Amino acid sequence: MRFKHFDSAAAVAEPDLLLAFRHYEFPVDCLEDCVLFCQGDEPTGIYVFHSGVGTIVLESPNGTPVATFPARPGALLGLPALVRGEPFSMTAVAKAGAQVGFVTRSALLALMLSEPLLALMILRVLAAEVPSTSAAISERRTRTHRGHTLRRKRSWLGIRIQTAD
Repeated sequence: MRFKHFDSAAAVAEPDLLLAFRHYEFPVDCLEDCVLFCQGDEPTGIYVFHSGVGTIVLESPNGTPVATFPARPGALLGLPALVRGEPFSMTAVAKAGAQVGFVTRSALLALMLSEPLLALMILRVLAAEVPSTSAAISERRTRTHRGHTLRRKRSWLGIRIQTAD
């Protein structure tokens, strides 16, 4: 299942932030398809997705993929989990040939403490990512009634409405 309304570009870091990360990141070997992290794993850092093809997968408790999102160049994969200090809520995969860097938790924290402007840029990425993901997931929750699929949507007033396909 793909979310056509998920704006993964909203969660992309600014060029200055990506440039600052270049000094702290380690390259990730993506000569073959590479699982960057799995849903449920504890975060030890973030992955900076520079180029190529990548996918972020939300899985059900039994491991069935529920939703997939494309990873865009400039995405900071795993940032929400690292900041929350909780396990990853999704799985991230980089396809062969992707260019990905890894920034450790300690390097990220040191950078945020030494460069407050960069900390604000990171906050902007988080602020854009969480609502975009939540909206995409909420939009795809469906129910059926008499053979018709009902989708939950929010009206411009913020009131949930259901429409039939």
